[in-house]
Amino acid sequence: MATHDHFSTGLSLFEIPQWLVEPAVRSCRLFNTALDFIFYDVLTLRAGLAGKDAQMAARDEKLPSRIVDFDALSNPEGSMLLIDAATPPYVHEYKSVEAFLNSPYQETRDVDIVTITGVGSSALGSAALAWDVSVALRKPVLALVPGYGVADVLLQSLGGWFAFGLHDYLGSKSMIQKSLAATVPEVASIGRKLAASAPSEPTLRGAPVFRTGSGSSDVLHALLMNRKQPFRMLVGHSKGALQISNAIRSVPAERLDGIRVVTLGCPIGEDLPNVAYHQYLGLFDALGQLNAWGHKAEHWPPTWHSTNPVLPPAMAAGKFASESVTGCARPAPLMSLMSS
Repeated sequence: MATHDHFSTGLSLFEIPQWLVEPAVRSCRLFNTALDFIFYDVLTLRAGLAGKDAQMAARDEKLPSRIVDFDALSNPEGSMLLIDAATPPYVHEYKSVEAFLNSPYQETRDVDIVTITGVGSSALGSAALAWDVSVALRKPVLALVPGYGVADVLLQSLGGWFAFGLHDYLGSKSMIQKSLAATVPEVASIGRKLAASAPSEPTLRGAPVFRTGSGSSDVLHALLMNRKQPFRMLVGHSKGALQISNAIRSVPAERLDGIRVVTLGCPIGEDLPNVAYHQYLGLFDALGQLNAWGHKAEHWPPTWHSTNPVLPPAMAAGKFASESVTGCARPAPLMSLMSS
């Protein structure tokens, strides 16, 4: 009882109406959306969608709703975006894991590639990364849009952007989320609707507390465990790579057999023998190297942390994902790259 009182006292700051907390979380999410323009190829996404819309308008077809409106950019709740750069309406949104798993539409069963972006990314950044991979591989891609809650705000205020490897190792977000759920479950539920929709998601006082350390990891874990059709490729940029690593650790080996894991800007431990790892860490990527946490990358392209070609030298996310399939890329020794 004393422990509960201690938590309640320490977190009394958050004992305010939910309608006051959510706008603050939305503003932080909107700030991260601005960062999406730096780290992801948002301009190509928007140009691509505009071109597709023009083609549909010329055929007098109804234009689909898009994920680039203001509400979507600031919305703290996560979602899943099925991106297919070749097939109208090009973007499908799912706000529930159960709804996706039980969907009658064939595209939800055909997609076998998943992408996860970095810290706090919005639907815009998540869609941009998935679009890049979809164009390169000519296949649909499922983008997991990370939910964004008070635990994420606190983690970033503690340096989550610059030390997410350390925070991941210490399990900081999971501990913060559990503390919030134990004391202020309504606040802890903000930004967690997608994770809460996952089958058998653990909860505390009605708020999700994460099975694998974060909401995106829990969503991916649930998809890997409950989907009949196996995924063939998982692509993670920045902290998204860590979320993939956390998600697959407790998945039975037979459900991961032959899967490719492509990491961009954040190498992870190659712990599972039945997984094919393809890891890229830029020579000029100080953020990624800071968060490597002792893990090694096979590929050292002369790039920095961004995947946005407008800000060179950027990582070519689609190209690297394609190389992992075709085998065109060859691991280059770090010293030879530095001397070239």
